[in-house]
This record gives sequence, C-alpha cells and structure tokens, in this order.
Amino acid sequence: MNSKKVRVIDNPVIMLNLCTMRDKNTDSQGVRIATRKITRCLLYEAAQNLPLVETEITTPLTTFKTKTVDPDINLIISPILRAGLIFTDEAIDILPQACIRHIGMYRDEETLKPVWYYNKVPMEAPNPERFYIYITDPMLATGNSLIEAIKLYADKGIPIDNIKVICIIAAPQGIENIQKHYPDIEIITAAVDDHLNEKGYIVPGMGDAGDRIFNT
Repeated sequence: MNSKKVRVIDNPVIMLNLCTMRDKNTDSQGVRIATRKITRCLLYEAAQNLPLVETEITTPLTTFKTKTVDPDINLIISPILRAGLIFTDEAIDILPQACIRHIGMYRDEETLKPVWYYNKVPMEAPNPERFYIYITDPMLATGNSLIEAIKLYADKGIPIDNIKVICIIAAPQGIENIQKHYPDIEIITAAVDDHLNEKGYIVPGMGDAGDRIFNT
C-alpha cells in the first residue's frame, strides 16, 4: 500500500463521530448525523486541491482583493449509490457550484464484483484539465466499485490528480486494489481498518453502511 497517496483525517471531531457511527447500538438517525459530520470534514480536506483565482470584494467598510475558488472549473461530486448519497447534502452545502453525478452499482454477494444499474456521468469532458472529481462512498471494501467509477472519469482524459476518492472507512485490501490500477490517485478517509472478512465486509467496520444509514 502506498501510504503517501492515502490521507487519513483523524481529528477529534471525526474520531468522536466514528465511534458513534460504528456502535451497533446507534440508531439510523444517529448514524446519519454522525456520518454527515464526518463527510463534511472529509470534503473540506478534499477541497484543498481546488484552484483559486483573485477577485475583488466590497464589504460594508471597503473594497479589497482576495482569492476564491475558480468559478470556471467543472466540479463534480459522484456518490456511488446508495450509501454514497449521505455525502450529497453536505457537498452541496459547502461546494454550491458542484454538480452531482450519481453512479449506481451494487455488489454481487457471491463474486463481490460490482453490478451496474445507473450511470449519470456526462459522456464528454471538454477541457478535461478543468474537471475536478470527488467520488464518494462511505466504505472502501474490495475497491471494485470505486475502480469502475474512477475509470469512468479517467477514460475521459481527466487527470488522475484531479480525481479524489473520499470514503469514511477503508480496508487495506481495497486500497491496494485501487492502487494496483490507479497508483497515483489520492484516497481521503477517516480510518483504515484491519481487514475484510470472508463476506467482503470491513472489520471492525460498521456493518452494512447502506442498511444502517437508511434503516433497511
């Protein structure tokens, strides 16, 4: 595993909410609230790669020059359905210029391979260097779904440096799988857990993220 391309964000707010999210006694509402708090922290960290431009602002006191996010970039948040949806509200709040492009995959429980059922990614990416992509999924388990999602954007010529994977809990096997295909992509996570069990679940993990978030 190339640890230089894995950024673990473990500030106290994240640690507190990770404990809440993982606890089997936390109800779905508690899991959702804790997860949203963590995703907000992770999105702030991911946004450090966004380009800035100079702008002029007039306050009630004066006019001055400062910097802001370049309004001419194409910023895309791509949640992998269904659990990745938990990132959406937070992403829109803190990055209002972002476009949400959903990716629908579910995991075949026998093969652990992703099965496509929905793709809302644009077919063309003119000026691909101006695209910035955040692919979100709470759990990075085998990494197979995320590899497929990365490929969607990388095949359009978008630089790997402009594509980030954002997850809450990651397994070493999933990280290694992604890095085998895309060694230069950055993975931003709140925790790297111990291992995957025989059913492909992260241990210690939090169980099935989608079930716990959506009470299904």
